[in-house]
Amino acid sequence: MSAVREQVPEGRYGRSADELADRKLKKIGAVLGVLLLAVVGWIGYDYVSGKSAFSGELIKSKVVSDSKVEVHLEIRKDADASGVCTLRALATNGSEVSRKDVTFDRPGERIDEVVTLRTTERATAAELIGCEAR
Repeated sequence: MSAVREQVPEGRYGRSADELADRKLKKIGAVLGVLLLAVVGWIGYDYVSGKSAFSGELIKSKVVSDSKVEVHLEIRKDADASGVCTLRALATNGSEVSRKDVTFDRPGERIDEVVTLRTTERATAAELIGCEAR
């Protein structure tokens, strides 16, 4: 009796379908990996470079009366940049009792300013929501 082969002889008919599929998946994975690194790099660069144009910091706030809050802001920006910062005051229960957009368009890289917020009732806290360049 003779032995019956169940597989084709190696190397005789080229690469198998599994080897071709593995090679294609490796190429697709490499391309997707490079694209992912490019997107992460672009987002990181945009985040770092966008921060220097205009930013603000709330130094302190003081409740002056039942209808006023004073907020001390420090703005850092490029010398010729302008922008807007949004402030709000909060009541004891956390509800918003005042909101104000303050525009900064004066020349200079650092601006210290005290802003007064008029409130609808007594505020207990003030916060800087955010600043954006214009």
